[in-house]
Amino acid sequence: MMTKAVSDNQALFERVLHSFEAYYNINREDPLPPFDAEASFNMHDEQYFLIRSARLSEADSREFVFFRLMDHLDLETFQDLDRKAWETCLARVDLSENHKSTDVCLILIANTIDPRAKEAVRRTDHYKSYRFGLKGWSCSRTIAYESETGACFCSRRGQDLQKLFKA
Repeated sequence: MMTKAVSDNQALFERVLHSFEAYYNINREDPLPPFDAEASFNMHDEQYFLIRSARLSEADSREFVFFRLMDHLDLETFQDLDRKAWETCLARVDLSENHKSTDVCLILIANTIDPRAKEAVRRTDHYKSYRFGLKGWSCSRTIAYESETGACFCSRRGQDLQKLFKA
């Protein structure tokens, strides 16, 4: 039988995942291990003058979101998940002529979070530019939600993700 905390976390996980369904492609069947789900977003933007053939610029942006639901988050587990998400993002970068950005987002939901992991989440800051920014960049956003206390811990770039956990 499922405990109340596990079922509450599962419901929260479903709600957060559902909030991405409108604009992202969700992969729940075979996400990258050890993640429970994965979402991807692709955008192609064009600027043109009067007619489409007079194209001024084009830009391609991508974002990958990795979700993990767990009972307890400790420092080692967080570091492994963070490393796996960042390395996967970098491996999926396509430095085409129109590349603007390829970003990664890591969303973790746990009953309890170790104090060292909380601090590590706050300090997480991955950024990489390609050819001094001329070919775009990659950056990461991270958030961990502790359901026992209802507290969110996020990286500097991940602060906008807190709205996912507001009731």
